[in-house]
Amino acid sequence: MSTEQITALIDATVAAWATGSGEAYASHFTADATYVTFVGTCYTGREEIARAHQALFDKFLQGSVLADEILGIRFLGPDTAVVTGRGDVGKHGSRPAKLTKVQTYTVVREADGQWRIAAFQNTKRKALMEKISFAFAPETAPAAR
Repeated sequence: MSTEQITALIDATVAAWATGSGEAYASHFTADATYVTFVGTCYTGREEIARAHQALFDKFLQGSVLADEILGIRFLGPDTAVVTGRGDVGKHGSRPAKLTKVQTYTVVREADGQWRIAAFQNTKRKALMEKISFAFAPETAPAAR
């Protein structure tokens, strides 16, 4: 188990995004991965992730960069880890100043020894809604903020 290997996997997905290749990006996911976008779209499988991302890279995300910050890595065994972090997409090749999405990756080491993403959840953070919730129900605030 190595946090360096997990960090390298996340870094590799960021680098693959920058190439604008859906296939390169999706290569870091398992064949049967699930991928939930911040708007709630759910893609299933590496091929679907590749196809959808290629369409995004060709249109809305052309020339974009992926920014990712790992907040924690928790191993659930020798071949499984959950990664939490923040991320966002920057336009025109520049990293966004603020990372507005909360991300959860479930990563697994496959039979070939490679770590790949088996599940990804991307949620747009609503800071104002959090403040309101915490003001009216402070006990709902996470211990570490």
